[in-house]
Amino acid sequence: MKPIRILFPFLLLLLFANCKEDQKIGEINAPAAVSTYYFIRHAEKDRSDPENTDPELDQSGLGRAMHWAEILKDVPLQAIYSTDYTRTSMTAAPTSVKMNVDVQYYDPQTIDITQFKQDNLGRSVLVVGHSNTTPDFVNKMIGEDKYAPMDDADNGSLFIVQIVGGVPTSQRLHFSCNCPKRK
Repeated sequence: MKPIRILFPFLLLLLFANCKEDQKIGEINAPAAVSTYYFIRHAEKDRSDPENTDPELDQSGLGRAMHWAEILKDVPLQAIYSTDYTRTSMTAAPTSVKMNVDVQYYDPQTIDITQFKQDNLGRSVLVVGHSNTTPDFVNKMIGEDKYAPMDDADNGSLFIVQIVGGVPTSQRLHFSCNCPKRK
């Protein structure tokens, strides 16, 4: 009986140590937050007045904005961001309505990337920008200078950035649109 009394405290200590170890293993194996960002440039803008610095979308652009909403219809978007320009707001609008997600406005020159990532941790997010700001935003999100400014005629690129456990990956896709042509 004596050996059991002597071993009992050691067995309890071993049992508690194993429980703590199991807890650490569970913490390490906890699933990492997955954040997915979809970046697009605004759709085709009305170029009839070269003096207009904030034009609306033209007919082709309206069609493309609807096309983006269709492409993204199965993505569970939880946030939509747009620069505060008519063409970007109009591009985001059909997706916003279809998903019932309000558009939030951002300034690409002053956005805090670290805060943006933290605010959208574990979420799926659409970001609508411009030919120069969209690739720049993507580069800041992935921490490397991978994408050059877009060609002015490129309204069909979709950049997808996924961050899993703090590690970013990115890809660029291109979607054609059988939208009404510019006149």
